[in-house]
Amino acid sequence: MTVPTLSELRKTHDPAGRGYHAVYREREVNHCPGCGRTHWIIGRMSAECAFCATALPLAEASMRSHNAPAVIRHRNQDHSAPAWAA
Repeated sequence: MTVPTLSELRKTHDPAGRGYHAVYREREVNHCPGCGRTHWIIGRMSAECAFCATALPLAEASMRSHNAPAVIRHRNQDHSAPAWAA
């Protein structure tokens, strides 16, 4: 059995009709859709709730091209000083 594509169904891409799409947004308070808490472990492509392990994609990661490196600057870090690797 094959699954019909959108063009076969003669439908257009309608983000508003897609429904609820949870993403982790930097610089906002993000409540976990699973437990409602706000403590997150941030990765390169997703954020995971520290309490119930619900994972959300990063909104910033989905807006960039897939070949470019992800650079996420956190508010609690001093970006004026150079970062040194050990």
